[in-house]
Amino acid sequence: MKSTLLLTTSLLLIPAALTAQERLDRRDHKQPHYMLSDLGPAGNPFSQGTYINSWELMSGVDTAPDGTAHAVIFDDGLVKDIGTPGLGGPNSGAFGANDRGQVVGQGETPAKDPNNENFCGYRTGLQCLPFIWHHGVTTALPTLGGTNAGPGAINNLGQVAGYAENSHQDPDCRPGVAVNGTGPQLLDFEAVIWGARPGEIRELRPLPGDTVGMAIGINDLGEAVGTSGTCANTVLPGFAGGPHAVLWGADGSVHDLGSLGGTIDPTVLGSGTIGFILNNRSQVTGQAALPGNAVFHPFFWTRENGMRDLGVLDGDLVGAGLGMNNRGDVVGASISAPGAATGNARAFVWRHGHMSDLNTLVQIDAPMYLLVAFGINDDGLITGFGVVTSGPDAGKVHAFLATPQDDNDDLDRRD
Repeated sequence: MKSTLLLTTSLLLIPAALTAQERLDRRDHKQPHYMLSDLGPAGNPFSQGTYINSWELMSGVDTAPDGTAHAVIFDDGLVKDIGTPGLGGPNSGAFGANDRGQVVGQGETPAKDPNNENFCGYRTGLQCLPFIWHHGVTTALPTLGGTNAGPGAINNLGQVAGYAENSHQDPDCRPGVAVNGTGPQLLDFEAVIWGARPGEIRELRPLPGDTVGMAIGINDLGEAVGTSGTCANTVLPGFAGGPHAVLWGADGSVHDLGSLGGTIDPTVLGSGTIGFILNNRSQVTGQAALPGNAVFHPFFWTRENGMRDLGVLDGDLVGAGLGMNNRGDVVGASISAPGAATGNARAFVWRHGHMSDLNTLVQIDAPMYLLVAFGINDDGLITGFGVVTSGPDAGKVHAFLATPQDDNDDLDRRD
């Protein structure tokens, strides 16, 4: 939520930070409280936490000295650049980590994309591929015969969900650049699972009548979730979207997860119906468009009850569930307005049927305002990004770690 979804603050307005009194007034006593840490790096203009595993290893992205985006891991207070040398190109990002320490990401290669598709959104015209990083070794993952591919999550078996181009030039693809800056897309792309054996790739078919798909989340059962559609109405990350949220069984069978009344409007940034992550209980979260397709909400899906609208925070219009643990806790973003003129974003946590603004659950003198939460592990630790509100890095956007505290801890105490 993954969020394999690399979000940039150029598409999000940064709201005014809450004062200490506002945090105290809005304190939600139905949820656990958190100690918030700015993961930096100090002086860096942008970093993002994308996933956190059981051992508190976090994948993410930060800005290199030359201004490019680099895949990083945050581990025990240290930030390690794994995008150098990476796949040899200038830009990369890391979007998942399993409990074996394998990290999945995407990176540009030095090779020119012959179709100039801007598949990964870096606007360089270079080929972009997924990779697995493990103990300092970076291994590129194959396509289905096309030029590019992109990753979703990685499970504890070493399987990676994602999407890869084939060699079919599809006249149905939308002309020009997509609303999120990717494209123009020429080739079809299909949902895939790589691994667990080296070099292995397995194609996942879309729903009957659809022609393309993307797998974003994968669990330890080998089930995957994502979206299915056509090249005309399916948008690659970031702000990925498609008309149908789907689950692929471990046998490759595809199942429509239903809807909240809408499908997708590819001209509206972020619109769509897509599953971003599923846990080992086969519960799914993501986002689904409401009737009219301009507004979309986070959802929670189970086999027993189907798709449930989680709503958004008071005063907001759109949102997405981007991370989930095996307890069924969901984190994501709630935003005040859809489209290119996106409004204020707030990180949320949904637990036991109740959604809260994560900003109201951290210590009252917290150093950041939290915009988006991307990952939550089974111990309840949350990562994402937010704007720094004090000190020499005020105004910069950094990755964060929110650590739940015991009920007896006095988080309202000033140091």
